[in-house]
Formats: sequence, structure tokens, C-alpha cells
Amino acid sequence: MSKKHKISLSEEELILALRHREKVGAEALYDMYSASLFGVISRIITDEAIAEDVLQETFVKIWHSFSSYSSEKGRLFTWMVNIARNLSIDKVRSKDFRNHNKNQELENNVTFIDEQKNTVYKPELLGLKDLVQNLKPEQKSILDLVYFKGYTHVEAADELKLPLGTIKTRLRMAIQQLRKNFN
Repeated sequence: MSKKHKISLSEEELILALRHREKVGAEALYDMYSASLFGVISRIITDEAIAEDVLQETFVKIWHSFSSYSSEKGRLFTWMVNIARNLSIDKVRSKDFRNHNKNQELENNVTFIDEQKNTVYKPELLGLKDLVQNLKPEQKSILDLVYFKGYTHVEAADELKLPLGTIKTRLRMAIQQLRKNFN
């Protein structure tokens, strides 16, 4: 097996190769920036497989929209990071992604996070579980949706069939109630 030699070009050479749609430009782009862009993406999307898909989408978008890049407006890396970041945010906001995450139980997510971060989650040590249980049921349900399941306030309002203002008020009251226990 031969080891593939990573291609590295100066920023000017890379820009020129990409403008001329040269294969070496695409290879150098991947070799030079895939790790950095994957880091940006994986901060937003914690599921590694989905993050890898978004990385691929990022390179495809960079390749197809390179004509819109202007060195007068900023550095190439900054432009690419913005593409990666925007595609990641779009993915997280997509209905498909939200439905995928809604179908997972909270316990599964906590276990997944623990495995990814090598942390031990023991809410009983903080007494947080008991504190949340002491909240009013309508506050607990909103807190669960917004903070533990990642719903936006609007999505929580739709899910619970309540006005947005009611969601925000109950959430604020729940947080204030929890804060009283830590002050």
C-alpha cells in the first residue's frame, strides 16, 4: 500500500487552481482544510455521521460556488468556515434533523453525550433532578422541550399548543424558581 502524499498549496495557488476547476485544487482543498472545517461543523452537529455528510456538502458547495468568492472581501478560510457553519446550522434547523432528534429518548441522548464527552452525569449529586421535579408540571414540560430536547420557543409553543408569550413566561418563571435554590 502506498501512502497518499497530502497536497499543500499557497492560498494564491489554491485560489487559482479552484478558479480553473483543476483536480489538484480540489485535492489540496480537502487535504489542507478538511480537519479544520470538520472541527467547525462538529461543534454544531454532534452526530459524527451527520457532521461528515455536512463536511461533504461543504466541499461540494465550495466547489460549485467558488466563482462567488472574492479575495477583496476576506480570506479564503473565513469564506469556507462561513459556508460550513451556515450548512451546519441549516442542517440542525431542518425538519429532517429535528425529527431524527425528537425520536430519541432523553436517556439515550444523555448516554450519548456522556460517551462523547467522557463525563459522568449524576443529577442526583446536584439535586437537580429533585429541583426540576418540584417545578409545576407546565414548567417542567417546557423546560424539558427547550433545554433537554433542543426545541426553539416557537417549536415548544407549537408542540404544547400554547401561545409563544406563555411559553416564554413559564420558562422564565421556571428558571427563576431553579435559581432560588442556588443563591
